[in-house]
Amino acid sequence: MKIYDLSHQLNNHSPVYPGIQPPEFIPAAQIETHGYRETHFRFHSHLGTHIDAPAHMIANGKTLDQLPVAHFCGETIIIKTGNPIDIEVFSGLEDKIATSEFVLFNTGWSKFWGSPSYFGNFPVLMPEALNFLLRFNLKGIGFDHISADSMDSKDYPNHYAILGKNMIIIENLVFPDGFAENSGEFNCFPLPYENADGSPVRAVLKCKRA
Repeated sequence: MKIYDLSHQLNNHSPVYPGIQPPEFIPAAQIETHGYRETHFRFHSHLGTHIDAPAHMIANGKTLDQLPVAHFCGETIIIKTGNPIDIEVFSGLEDKIATSEFVLFNTGWSKFWGSPSYFGNFPVLMPEALNFLLRFNLKGIGFDHISADSMDSKDYPNHYAILGKNMIIIENLVFPDGFAENSGEFNCFPLPYENADGSPVRAVLKCKRA
């Protein structure tokens, strides 16, 4: 079995959505002084590789702690695509999507992580492609960039459509160089805090091969 970590490392330099306060990871105790190490965290709930709960955008949507833990794992299809993400990328994949619980998009955008280009014209789902995916009984849809909607969006149609179907959105995934997998078991377990609108996750893909 091959296991991939699809998560960005978190630190004081982790990119955040424009207008959001940067994270802080501060030593709270050190071995030399206290005899042990601890770190004080201060960050918003959508830092790094993270998931959006339906409650992130939907007034009466479920928070992450209201969803069963099984909602954060399951079989996935990984689709390599360019910009934009249009309906043609699903050609011949309908049966595979129907038996999957997650759809993840590998657009190559994670290579810009940490640079201003990361907030540029990243690939997003076009309306026809989005409506196609909404036909399936998915747990979530994931992207290797910062948002399911473009940076200049004012009404966030993709967020509202996906979260409105009680799906989660996974953002800021990272696919390793040379990544060629197209399926596997995906896990993205959130922190178990109350009324969770989102949470950083350790996104992991397990593939059933040597």
